[in-house]
Amino acid sequence: MSSGGLELPPGDSGHEGGPADAPPAGVAAGAVSLAPQTAGSAPAGAELDWSTEAWSEVRTRAQRAGRAYIWLNLIEQRLRSVVGAVLRPIYEPVHGGDDWVVAAAGPAGQEWVQRAVAVREVSRRKGYLLDSADDNVLSFLTLPQLRELMVQHWPCFEPYFDDRREIELALDELEVTRNVVSRNRALSRPVLEQAERASARLLEVLGGGSGSPAADRLPIDAVEDLVGDRYADVISVHPDRVRLQRQLPAEDLFGGARRLDAIGIGLNLLVQNFSGRRLVRLTEAGCRVRLLFLNPASSAVKRRERELGLRKGELSRSVEMNILHVRRVRAGLRDPSRFEIHVFDETPRFTAYLVEGQSSGIAVVQSYLRRARGMESPVLVLRGGGRGVPKDADHGLFATYREEFESVWEDSRPVS
Repeated sequence: MSSGGLELPPGDSGHEGGPADAPPAGVAAGAVSLAPQTAGSAPAGAELDWSTEAWSEVRTRAQRAGRAYIWLNLIEQRLRSVVGAVLRPIYEPVHGGDDWVVAAAGPAGQEWVQRAVAVREVSRRKGYLLDSADDNVLSFLTLPQLRELMVQHWPCFEPYFDDRREIELALDELEVTRNVVSRNRALSRPVLEQAERASARLLEVLGGGSGSPAADRLPIDAVEDLVGDRYADVISVHPDRVRLQRQLPAEDLFGGARRLDAIGIGLNLLVQNFSGRRLVRLTEAGCRVRLLFLNPASSAVKRRERELGLRKGELSRSVEMNILHVRRVRAGLRDPSRFEIHVFDETPRFTAYLVEGQSSGIAVVQSYLRRARGMESPVLVLRGGGRGVPKDADHGLFATYREEFESVWEDSRPVS
């Protein structure tokens, strides 16, 4: 009997009663049992477990979103700093305090700037402001709003930045990624890579052009700075030299170098991809060059020819041609002492290009595999020297290969 005086219908009255139809012991007739399902019975409710494939997909999504979020956060902080540095001196003397942001937004931005003010007040009351430096309206503006301030007041920013369209295009590309990340949706790898390229370009533009691209090759990104300790000073790995040169052309690797040390059998990455005239200009601009070739007359060259299945004398002639090429480069210099060429007779274990600029250093390292030529061997790119070096740089690979180079250099012989 229900609370309303109506009799409830019996359960499953179409079946004949029997032991199978009787409720479990201790459960009243018509009640629903909450006992766990026994083996072999149908599961109740939706399946909540994730399969291995689902966990893998979720992990991939989180990794991509994490990388994108770091870039977006870095861009937002940089743009906030730029907007504050340019507009604050113009509006703050007249309007004072945080009202300068409201005045700069103007009637067109009144709605979103008032919303930022309200969010700040809520954050104050609830104790969300953990750093007093963030207790201002500018810190609560989002990337689109900062962009709007920049566009509205472009004549104020024009003396500092050359190309407004380049900045706007980069921010347009980032807006797609920002929309995906803010709503925790799937981020494809092409969109992530596009966002990283746009972020790197935008950071370079917003830097005010203070550094030279050659001195800051492969700029440290925020992700590398966070996880760099896990990989010492290795910043990228490539399955072969072809893929390396797509990302890091020879001009980007060697251009602007102040010190270039290279060791290997024939040093083809330098000799065949960086012209002699460019080498002359590089040295005349102040770069000190030291090149270590495997002696083409040594028994190690013959062993290497046999390993690679080359005809007798083929590798030695190639090394001789490369040495003759760099000798001609050295002969055309006003100060040949800045361009040193040596040969060594030991078994070659690796090839390395240690390039140091005014503010950073990069090394490209390849081990010699028994059946693979240099173009086909895996490549490590290391960061070292100058600013931006990881905290444990003393234990990094750059220092290891630098020490190995110096050891072989001491035992080598100069080429006249």
